[in-house]
Amino acid sequence: MADENRTRLIALSGVPNVGKSTLFNQLTGLNQKVGNYPGITVDKKMGTMPSPDGHQVKILDLPGTYNLYPRSEDEQIVFRVLCGLEPNLIVDGILAVADMSNLERGLFLVNQLIDLGYPTALVLNMADQASDQGFQINRILLERLLGIPVFITTADKGQGIPELKRFLGENKLSKGKTSLEMQEIFSDALFTKVEALTGEKIPYRALQLLKFRNDPTRLDKNLRSGLNALATEYKFDGIEAQRKETSIRYERVNKILGKCLKTNDSEKVNNTRRLDKIFLNRYLGFGIFMLILFAMFQVIFTWAQGPMEWIDQLFAMMSYETAQHLPAGALTDLLSEGIIPGLGGIVIFVPQIALLFALLAVLEGTGYMARAVFITDRMMRPFGLNGRSVVPLISGFACAIPAIMATRSISNRKDRFITIFVTPFMSCSARLPVYIMLIGLIIPEGEGSFIDNRGLALFGMYLLGIFAALASAWLMKVLMKREPSGSLVIELPRYRMPHLKTVLYTMYEKSKTFVVEAGKVILAVSIVLWVLASYGPGDRIAEAEASVPVPTSQSAEAEESYDLAVNTKRLEASYAGMIGQWMEPAIKPLGYDWKIGIALLTSFAAREVFIATIATLYSIGSEDEDYTTLQERLNEVRNTETGQPFFSPPVVWSLLVFYAFAMQCMSTVAVVYRETKSWRWPLAQTVYMTLVAYFSALAVYQFLS
Repeated sequence: MADENRTRLIALSGVPNVGKSTLFNQLTGLNQKVGNYPGITVDKKMGTMPSPDGHQVKILDLPGTYNLYPRSEDEQIVFRVLCGLEPNLIVDGILAVADMSNLERGLFLVNQLIDLGYPTALVLNMADQASDQGFQINRILLERLLGIPVFITTADKGQGIPELKRFLGENKLSKGKTSLEMQEIFSDALFTKVEALTGEKIPYRALQLLKFRNDPTRLDKNLRSGLNALATEYKFDGIEAQRKETSIRYERVNKILGKCLKTNDSEKVNNTRRLDKIFLNRYLGFGIFMLILFAMFQVIFTWAQGPMEWIDQLFAMMSYETAQHLPAGALTDLLSEGIIPGLGGIVIFVPQIALLFALLAVLEGTGYMARAVFITDRMMRPFGLNGRSVVPLISGFACAIPAIMATRSISNRKDRFITIFVTPFMSCSARLPVYIMLIGLIIPEGEGSFIDNRGLALFGMYLLGIFAALASAWLMKVLMKREPSGSLVIELPRYRMPHLKTVLYTMYEKSKTFVVEAGKVILAVSIVLWVLASYGPGDRIAEAEASVPVPTSQSAEAEESYDLAVNTKRLEASYAGMIGQWMEPAIKPLGYDWKIGIALLTSFAAREVFIATIATLYSIGSEDEDYTTLQERLNEVRNTETGQPFFSPPVVWSLLVFYAFAMQCMSTVAVVYRETKSWRWPLAQTVYMTLVAYFSALAVYQFLS
């Protein structure tokens, strides 16, 4: 038992999709994203729970795992922690979590956890759904048969949580009854020698070390060598031992359930099966999935249109009022031409971001997200992707960084690296503002029609990203020798109503993160850009202004033409203009000018910065007597060579394609390096995606021109 002077550490463990993350939130008060499809938790997460005796209890939220036969990286985390192989992490007890309506799979893992020798308690979660489906459990008898305390909870509604907190605070976990005698798997003589070699006195932990003795991530070289010698001496077969253990455990789990569990046929039990006949149909299911995605992007455009217009007008007015009422000078210019337009260019897209994450939360909350994974698995296989690749790819619609981290659930190393390589092609929420602004420049708003053309174009951009990911995965499949992929194993939860609180919280948190995190970068970039665009070396700007002939006519049209020419020359002579002109020869074949070149460069910090950069550059030197929105200002920009609108369909479609394929941001590069432990993968990925983006944009512009 733990030293009384040390904070107790309780590990929270269970199979995926049993509400473990929700229970963790209830116990610790920490906020953590909750989803109901496997793979949502891929890291250890720690929280603190106060106890009645004044001591704090630490709760360690382990990744979900079906058993202690580790294959993927997240399952290896569970193995290392619970087998005492994680440095500086001493577990004092285990709180096992199981779905009350699916106890067979849950109790298999619970029996393994008990045999590890930890003081343990069992939480039967989702009691309300189990009751609705006709499941009844004899809790007292189950406690007696397992030898550990059993609690019944409905974590998302807070039921049973106060009693569980009190119990954990009082430190009353107890060691359960051993369900597997080691003599059934390996001899006493072998155990004695393994104990002497490893110092492990608990038989089941010793068996685990012996079974997985050849994994360098778990054991050092000398220990592996010694265990291999013992395995050879006693003819120990790890695969056969695992098969025998599985058979024995399931037989005993079924005996326990036969005594403790009663089920009644219920209409609600069959609802999920009836719906799955439709949603999981080989052909109809995929069509429904595509229809749901299409509807999502229609909603994102149509529902958010009004709030977007209000925000756009608000920031345009703020910029105008700042310029009108503050004293003239560099600081006022910085505020009105740099900071306010830059921040306005990101805040305007909060309604779409909030809607996107709300819709994803609804899909998770209803249980449909797991079905989407299952449906698309059939589509992924021909392209060389593991079925588990679907979860990271779908997560990539939100952000590539957690999506790439979610690939840890893929056990096959090469499958995992291929998934990491292609995930940035999925259009993340940072690309959404770029898509929306550019699409709005060339596609008019629908007038009362059921299908919004802008929403249709946005849907097409997301499909383009999916196509690029699949095509790239197929190419890597051809170029790389791949290990055989395992079959997809995924828990399909019951359909249920999503919790409004979870959906609203997800909207709030994701929108706040989007504004705060992106805002930091955008504020810094906007200030730097304004300085670069407002100043130049020596007398270059003054000379550039003097080079513009003063109009002889005093007409308003002549004055406006003169001011435009002066502002253009000022920008060209500035530091920003020099950088852009250095880039212009490379990007001119794509239809871009030097201003867009600067935006391409700065947006590598974060895709959203493209909007802020464009807003800043096209606001520099503006002397309009009335405020205008960014959309209106960009529509007024003219090509200096042709006099036609600069943001023509060929240019805009070229930009859309470029941003669909180009590497997302520096943070993505960093996380790819961290996950692959090599610079080779992120560098190859960046070069490949840049080339695909450049030549695809070039082809689109030249074709449409």
